Amino acid sequence: MKPILLQGHERSITQIKYNREGDLLFTVAKDPIVNVWYSVNGERLGTYMGHTGAVWCVDADWDTKHVLTGSADNSCRLWDCETGKQLALLKTNSAVRTCGFDFGGNIIMFSTDKQMGYQCFVSFFDLRDPSQIDSNEPYMKIPCNDSKITSAVWGPLGECVIAGHESGELNQYSAKSGEVLVNVKEHSRQINDIQLSRDMTMFVTASKDNTAKLFDSTTLEHQKTFRTERPVNSAALSPNYDHVVLGGGQEAMDVTTTSTRIGKFEARFFHLAFEEEFGRVKGHFGPINSVAFHPDGKSYSSGGGDGYVRIHYFDPQYFEFEFEA
Repeated sequence: MKPILLQGHERSITQIKYNREGDLLFTVAKDPIVNVWYSVNGERLGTYMGHTGAVWCVDADWDTKHVLTGSADNSCRLWDCETGKQLALLKTNSAVRTCGFDFGGNIIMFSTDKQMGYQCFVSFFDLRDPSQIDSNEPYMKIPCNDSKITSAVWGPLGECVIAGHESGELNQYSAKSGEVLVNVKEHSRQINDIQLSRDMTMFVTASKDNTAKLFDSTTLEHQKTFRTERPVNSAALSPNYDHVVLGGGQEAMDVTTTSTRIGKFEARFFHLAFEEEFGRVKGHFGPINSVAFHPDGKSYSSGGGDGYVRIHYFDPQYFEFEFEA
């Protein structure tokens, strides 16, 4: 089946995310627009307007009532999903790199960049307490001295936050006390993306060191490694098959040719257990910056440096892959 092409951004995609049911797909890019689409047919539902800089991250809560976005305009914003109304504006001292709702949708977490003399922080707000929003004072703020956080997700049951750093380190921060519970360093370079499995027992990291790795989400024990020959920008775990999809490619500034083959802008599929690649899907005219599986596992989406988002439908059992000659 031909992929559905979503054209709603002028700049390269930074993150794409499905809601829990998978009927909606949220996309953000290096332009100020936040788009939401029907994933079944690629129809654009609407936009969330308000940001004035590149938007780095997006998340929807459990029942898709609220949407959270973090941007380089030094703000994290909370939106009403249905109406597009801005519900809260949280100002920061530097760009917001990652953001996320916890399991219940009551507590939000976001991390800010280390820039302009400001430290990297992870901030926690409780949305049930309006005074925190009004005063812009989080109930907990974890400083991150060594290396800035480049990707972060909520751990299982909202008890901790798993953060990947520029140095390649992984930290597990307690959401109650803010202390570092576990620290591991399996990657040698920056961690670009972290995505949990459907049951939250495992997560996959994507790194600039040309690998994606699988970890246990409670102990951070390293389980598998998926090796490529180019930086991995994003990786996602299939909810119903033992498959991992990797998206990457050279940095846009290193791309001197327009050939998709030379730039290697394919989505690559690996077997979770055997760590071997079994297929590739071409498509983007630029590096793939974000990949996500639909919660039913029957399709996946990829957002590229070309500003397009593609939704690919497939049945993994009969997937016609194309291999290098």
